[in-house]
Amino acid sequence: MSNTASTVAAAFAAAAARWPARPFIAVLAETAAIYGIAAGELSYADAQRRICELRAAYICAGYGNGHRVGLMLENRPAFFLHWFALNGLGVSVVPINAELRAAELEYLVGHSEIALAVALPQRHADLRAAAAAAGRTLALMADGQIPPDAPVESHHAQGAIGELAECALLYTSGTTGRPKGCILPNRYFLHAGRWYAGIGGMASLRPGEERMLTPLPLVHMNAMAYSAMAMVLTGGCLIVLDRFHPGSWWASVRESQASVVHYLGVMPAMLMKSAQPADDTRHAVRFGFGAGVDKALHASFEQRFGFPLLEAWAMTETGAGAVVMAHDEPRCVGTSCFGREGADVEVRIVADDGNEAGIDQPGELWVRHAGVDPRYGFFAGYLKDAQATDEAWAQGWFHTGDIVQRDAQVMLHFIDRRKNVIRRSGENISAVEVESVLNQHPAVKTSAVAATPDPLRGDEVLACVVLREAIAEADHAALAASIVEHALERLAYYKAPGYVAFLDALPLTASQKIQRGELKALALALPGQSHCVDTRAMKKRQLG
Repeated sequence: MSNTASTVAAAFAAAAARWPARPFIAVLAETAAIYGIAAGELSYADAQRRICELRAAYICAGYGNGHRVGLMLENRPAFFLHWFALNGLGVSVVPINAELRAAELEYLVGHSEIALAVALPQRHADLRAAAAAAGRTLALMADGQIPPDAPVESHHAQGAIGELAECALLYTSGTTGRPKGCILPNRYFLHAGRWYAGIGGMASLRPGEERMLTPLPLVHMNAMAYSAMAMVLTGGCLIVLDRFHPGSWWASVRESQASVVHYLGVMPAMLMKSAQPADDTRHAVRFGFGAGVDKALHASFEQRFGFPLLEAWAMTETGAGAVVMAHDEPRCVGTSCFGREGADVEVRIVADDGNEAGIDQPGELWVRHAGVDPRYGFFAGYLKDAQATDEAWAQGWFHTGDIVQRDAQVMLHFIDRRKNVIRRSGENISAVEVESVLNQHPAVKTSAVAATPDPLRGDEVLACVVLREAIAEADHAALAASIVEHALERLAYYKAPGYVAFLDALPLTASQKIQRGELKALALALPGQSHCVDTRAMKKRQLG
């Protein structure tokens, strides 16, 4: 189809004109039961009809170019219908995670200055209270209701609505501080869809044929930009689950007839721990698209389930303006490789001394789009934080904060987030690498690793561990020793935990990512507590 649309609403209208009878959205029975909505498929033509009806209702209520509207609709089809309806009017949408609570909602409502929230009815009171606490006037409606009148006039009602107009405001996860609001123009979403539709190789999408299954939330860029826009631009069907259910995942894959699945790194690990039925390869999946698969499980997953997991790298800020994907062989499976940059992306790897990192030397990843516009396809900036935007783009490159290294074959390998790196006795230790090993211990449900001060070594590795089954505190020392022995068999001695703390749960953000800021605070306080075992004596240099 033509890629000349300048807004996501126009792109969807073009898809509906070309593939009117094709299904755009499929809702499986399990998801329908959880949400209390109808199961089945919604065609492009029927979706476009409903979008036009919604758009007319929003016009009557006074919404237009310059307004922002919050969408707290989880992964329901209604999310897309309201998004595209509002986008056609120049209204920016602000996806709101339904897991957010009072303080988080107060910040988001106040910072984003949304005029309306289209939200689950049971959360209206919370949103109303958050708006009052933030000193904001906020209109509220549920899907299916007539939009209330806009409480404020739009700031630039007569402005142009095109590729550079704000399409969405997406908040970062806030793992190390308050979430930042990333301003995403129409071009961001259109370029993501065009990139995916044209990437080719092992990730080739067949126009009018694909059925893409994603359990990822629509408050994240992966589902909202890559999944949704790739299907819109190729006439594919999007199957959106409410979330990842390990026990019913393969039933959903088969029922949906999915040809492509999207994943997060924790998903393959959980699926590999399931029982091994004889029909692991009874599905239609051609490839998985995601990031963060445990390198120790990558090859065995592909062998067991019969399709490749194509690792990629991107951030909310970069979109597809600087995305890298291992979509061609050799993929270096089992090495945390995410491929090599294409001709439209420029990469620098900068060592701690500010110079270019050498082969197999780790450094911070800096990226930009190739050509005359280094910010093409990227976010437009952080809302109300020009200083942070300028700092992120220092020296004309976007500073990702990710530590990577390049091998002799110019392939890129992910190490960790810079803020997650622990420096012990001059050695840089990746928290993600250690967590990957700890999570393979049979007693460990999940883990998170952080630095804790050590008078001799600067930092020491502290592991917070959540167990599969609770044990008595008297047994903590023996299990901690077992976990450290497990790590010592698989990692250099200095990477193994010097402390093992047993917790009931890890500190998580609303999007279920580890809250690294809170974890660092925990790491300062845990040593010396009864449920934190000192295992430093087990860490001895191994010779030979």
